[in-house]
Amino acid sequence: MSVQSDKWITKMAKENEMISPFEDKQVRGDKISFGVSSYGYDARVSEEFKIFTNVNSEIVDPKNFKPTNFITKNGSECIIPPNSFVLARTVEYFKIPKDVLVICLGKSTYARCGIIVNVTPLEPGWEGHVTLEFSNTTPLPAKIYANEGVAQFIFLKGNEEPEVTYADRNGKYMGQKGVTLPKV
Repeated sequence: MSVQSDKWITKMAKENEMISPFEDKQVRGDKISFGVSSYGYDARVSEEFKIFTNVNSEIVDPKNFKPTNFITKNGSECIIPPNSFVLARTVEYFKIPKDVLVICLGKSTYARCGIIVNVTPLEPGWEGHVTLEFSNTTPLPAKIYANEGVAQFIFLKGNEEPEVTYADRNGKYMGQKGVTLPKV
């Protein structure tokens, strides 16, 4: 496997609609940067947030997940309660090639504020909006901004295609369009 450069990412995004919408350069200004970087793509978070709440004193169970564990908020920013988390999704829709694995890393701007971004790998053949988890590790409320950069995606190209891709096995998160809660 090898890490792919900005040139490869731009080519694949334009020829195969791998990332949509796609920014072919780093966009900065007064926003947290997003778009193509040297060896990755900085994705943005959308305006849809699901904020964890313990109002109902329920157990978080991945096999029996209750949507009542979250309240939904739409807006240009989201406040994450202390020692809590929020689910959101990328603005970008990804279509991962059959010979590529994508790894997500949080941006240092948020990490320096105690906000951790967690995403599982994007597997070969997967497509959809990426559901992101933001953990606020601080004892204070923390803010994230919609339509700004939140995580960098690193593209690893395999030497060959796997025998079975995520699409081939009809993965349960294939084609997700909004913030997607856990499924079994």
